[in-house]
Amino acid sequence: MLKISHLLFPLLVTLSLTACKNAPEYTTKTVDRNAIIDSTITSFKKKLLEKQIDSVFTKYDFNGSIAIFKDSTELYRKENGFSNFENKAKINDSTIFAIGSVSKQFTSVLVLLQMEHGKLNIEDKVSKYLKEFQTKEYENISIHQLLNHTSGLNTLGGKLLFKSGSDFFYSNDGFNTLGKVIEKVSGKSYDENVQELLSKVGMKNSSTGNTFKGKNFASAYLGNKKNAEKIPNMPKRLSGKEIGIPAGGILSTTDDLHRWNNALYGGKILNPETLKKFVLKSSERHHAILGKMGYGYGIMLNIGKPTTYFHSGYIKGSPSLNIYYPDSKTSVIILSNIADEAKGKGYIFRPHLEVKKITDAIENTVTDLRKQMIKPDKQNEL
Repeated sequence: MLKISHLLFPLLVTLSLTACKNAPEYTTKTVDRNAIIDSTITSFKKKLLEKQIDSVFTKYDFNGSIAIFKDSTELYRKENGFSNFENKAKINDSTIFAIGSVSKQFTSVLVLLQMEHGKLNIEDKVSKYLKEFQTKEYENISIHQLLNHTSGLNTLGGKLLFKSGSDFFYSNDGFNTLGKVIEKVSGKSYDENVQELLSKVGMKNSSTGNTFKGKNFASAYLGNKKNAEKIPNMPKRLSGKEIGIPAGGILSTTDDLHRWNNALYGGKILNPETLKKFVLKSSERHHAILGKMGYGYGIMLNIGKPTTYFHSGYIKGSPSLNIYYPDSKTSVIILSNIADEAKGKGYIFRPHLEVKKITDAIENTVTDLRKQMIKPDKQNEL
């Protein structure tokens, strides 16, 4: 991979100076010059992303969809391969994918919305709401601990792996339990709660595996393009005990996840103080593929720069990654529908990891460069 800072700096400076030099006299005011810098950086980010992300598609013959947006501006989009290998239906911008554990942030938000409605407190014991938690083993588990995977719960009904609150263990059953809590306090099914949330955000092409009735679903496959084995009973199987809808059963598109990111982090769903709780690092995860990271409520956090909120997702044949950079309001969404499990998850997620490394590097470099390019203006105003 090219050293992004070496590539960006001379070109950005040249482009910015040229833009300012050729602009009308009134645009030398700070606000106008800043707008020119922003426009220049956005334009160049598009070119750089095209070059870098296209190389990922080529390198891995990536079968899926990658879309990148800065607020409402599309910076990059590409689809490649088939949503159905039997009839050779091609992936397009309307293709609906299973997003796996990216679903967990929807469950977390639903819990926090119930908190805002006064229906629960995240420090409440789960036993307050569910009889199966009224045991000596589970009685001290809190909603907070389920949200950030510190409950010690692995499989529901089994012994705790550690004292609740003392460590981290990623638990799908923990999030399926949160789905039951949501149903208990709201008086509605989890599916109904999700559908109301999706409708509020305008995610018209998203649903749960239970409620999907549309078209354009990307069937999930194991293997490779030459030997693709279709996963049966998709997307209905997402509601089974192996996965569970609250833990990993939502279906979506790149455009809908972009809407979700903008609405969620733009403060259109949760109150500001609640959103802070959602993204606050309250535990730490050592991910086998993505490495060491912070964990909030159903969301992962970069340790170090750039500030990043993200989550991976995987159910058989469907690896996904949803990334949001709050400082630049940039969404990076990577969805796929085939995975060669014989080569391991490290191999399956190589394209996703490489894209994240690219976009992390671009975010860091552009942030630094923008500071350098704006700084002279502030000095001139003194």
